[in-house]
Parts: sequence; C-alpha cells; structure tokens
Amino acid sequence: MVRSEEPINLEETVIRINRCTTVTKGGKSMSFSALVVVGDKKGSVGIGFGKAREVPNAVNKAVKEAKKQIVKVPLKGDTVPHIVWGRYKAANVFLKPASPGTGIKAGASARAVLELVGIKNILTKCYGKRNPLNVAKATLAGLSALRTKEEIEELRGVKIT
Repeated sequence: MVRSEEPINLEETVIRINRCTTVTKGGKSMSFSALVVVGDKKGSVGIGFGKAREVPNAVNKAVKEAKKQIVKVPLKGDTVPHIVWGRYKAANVFLKPASPGTGIKAGASARAVLELVGIKNILTKCYGKRNPLNVAKATLAGLSALRTKEEIEELRGVKIT
C-alpha cells in the first residue's frame, strides 16, 4: 500500500449515510454517519468515515479522512492487472479483469470505489457480509494488493515472459 501526495482534482462520492438515534432523559438525540470515497480516476483512491450531529458535517469529516487515506493503485489500461481477493472483516470481494466493453459489474459500494480509481472494465463478486463500509474497505484492500508485472519481477528476481 503506497501513500501518495494529494492529487489536485479529486472527486467525491457519498456511499452511505446512516442515522442513529439515542434515547436520553431529555428525549431523542439524532446523529449521522457518512461513508465517502474520494478519487482522481487515474489510480488514486481513499475511503473515509465521519460522524456528526448533522449530515453536512459528517460528510465533511468523512471527506477529510478519505483524503488522508489516499492510496495509489496500479492499473493495466482500464482494468486491473490480475485476479485478486480483498478481505476486510467478514466481507470478501473477488476482483477479476474484464475485456473492453464489459463495464463495471459490481454492487453499489464496490462500484463507487472502482469508478473513482478509474477502472472501466471489471468483474466483481462479494462473498460473506455485505455491510457497505466493510465491502468498500475489502475492495480497497484488494486493489492495494495488486502488483504490476515489473514489481513481481523485481520482488522475485526473475524475468517473467
């Protein structure tokens, strides 16, 4: 997982906003949490989770957190270089490269992450739990595990043909 400097033109997508109510002596008190993805569609992406009493504040906190968590993802054209599994808690995400014209075949959470990375053709399947936060983090974990052919050659010390 390689951290990079903050790209200039970041786009953001809100994946999920949750409302939480706490019952106290004085009545019901509501708070909100937001799950946000930021990316530049050129291989950089980050995920943030923020909580606050109002929705805009929660989203702003999440965006700020996501910008801190940005990672660079190696791509092969407009897809991933190889098959990879991403795991986070009980969510498992399978990512498979696809031929041009396939599009992004993914659920809402994984799709948001993949679109902001800049991937246009990919097949995915989510196994286990489908909690939006865990699926997004599992997708990011899978993307972070990707390696290019050159990186593998350097790690193993052999030439791959």
